[in-house]
Amino acid sequence: MSEKENKEETHKSSSREIIDSIIVAFVIAIFIRTFFLGVYTIPTGSMLDTLQIGDFILVNKLAYKFSKPQHDDIVVFEYPLNPKIDFIKRVIGVPGDVIEIKDKVVYRNGEKLEPNYTRFEEGYHLGIADNVEKFTVPEGFYFMMGDNRDNSADSRFWGYVKEDAIVGKAFIIYWSWGENGPRFSRLFNLIH
Repeated sequence: MSEKENKEETHKSSSREIIDSIIVAFVIAIFIRTFFLGVYTIPTGSMLDTLQIGDFILVNKLAYKFSKPQHDDIVVFEYPLNPKIDFIKRVIGVPGDVIEIKDKVVYRNGEKLEPNYTRFEEGYHLGIADNVEKFTVPEGFYFMMGDNRDNSADSRFWGYVKEDAIVGKAFIIYWSWGENGPRFSRLFNLIH
């Protein structure tokens, strides 16, 4: 084999290795995204101030394979009225919890919840959603609410979320883009 043919063969071999590496990396990325991590963008203000419009988050899809969602977890789930759409909300009630809402205040199992993450609009009233009579969360279901209580379509309006509709637990903001560009102070913030 001549030197020229040897160089061509080496070039073909290098090109083939690069293409093979790209294909393997792509397959691994698809596998990880399908089974381990979800990548989502926050499109609405229903989770303000915890999550901002334009936050890009990672969701751990394995979080609930070996455990159950807990109170205050922020989870991504299939919207009960259209499973093709994903929603993100906070777990307020787990199976067996007794929930009641009086004048916008949530009571869980008789205890008043006073979290520091909720947000309310001054003088804003949702009528029936501001006062919800006592109910028990059924087995296999969860009651979800947005942190921005006066601006959130959540379980108060469309009911419970099935356990098997929960995609995973949101855990980190990896990028954030606001009206004025990148919000660097939000990068790699853990979500809680």
